Amino acid sequence: MKDGIHPDYHSITIKMTDGSTYQTFSTYGKEGDTLALDIDPLAHPAWTGGNSRLMDTGGRVSKFKNKYAGLGF
Repeated sequence: MKDGIHPDYHSITIKMTDGSTYQTFSTYGKEGDTLALDIDPLAHPAWTGGNSRLMDTGGRVSKFKNKYAGLGF
């Protein structure tokens, strides 16, 4: 492999939607960073047989208002 062209591969923490965490290796962020998932196999209907509902924690309207706050919407 060529030197200097590949991203750094390091240890990070993954935080699932239920609050549980685990360690893995990734090119995401920096060494020791935490990646918090919004949707994961524990909460997504495709993996739960449709018995689980996705929760919109921020709300679509509030996300829109925050994103376009300075434009007068």
